[in-house]
Amino acid sequence: MEESMMTVAHASEGFSFLALFMRADWIVKIVMAILAFMSVWSWAIAVEKWLAMRSLHAKGRAFEREFWSGQSLDALAEKFARNPRDPFAKVFAAGLREWKGANPGGRVAKAAGAEAGRELSAAESGLGILATIASAAPFVGLFGTVWGILNSFRAIAAQGDANLAVVAPGIAEALFATALGLLAAIPAVIFFNALSSNIGQYAAKLEGFVDELSALAERGSE
Repeated sequence: MEESMMTVAHASEGFSFLALFMRADWIVKIVMAILAFMSVWSWAIAVEKWLAMRSLHAKGRAFEREFWSGQSLDALAEKFARNPRDPFAKVFAAGLREWKGANPGGRVAKAAGAEAGRELSAAESGLGILATIASAAPFVGLFGTVWGILNSFRAIAAQGDANLAVVAPGIAEALFATALGLLAAIPAVIFFNALSSNIGQYAAKLEGFVDELSALAERGSE
């Protein structure tokens, strides 16, 4: 009984993540390293974008409270347009530059809208990488899977035996590569969808502010 338990324990250690990585050939090791890097990269992007969007939402709410607090346009311009540091302030500053003259509504909308587009493009940076990881990681893992199965067939051909001891190591490497591919892809998909929704909400607020700014400029010219 004890001998059987020791045999099971030894087999479990032989199929640990570290053991599978060390036993794999150099191609499978490269695949595993790439997938591990993809996973870490997607987490780094997700954390950075989440913190950035949290800050942008907080600054946007603070700006809107100040903007609609009843202060004069000159006071708002002095406070936000001189040195704009967040998207709402930059959009306001861009629109303010076109505020003068007859019928400024269209010019304000165009200038503020262009600035809003630039700010949203900056906010979306990194999402393309998440999308690439989400779509590419399973295929990278699949390549490792195919290579591991090929290694199993090579072992069978070399030893002329298809018992479990011969086949299992290569199959385990193959499944491990697949697992790493999914481990990289699934969080990347979740991060991409969550961040896209978050940025979409922010974009709606910013574009709504552009429309309100244009309407204010139109009413101010009457």
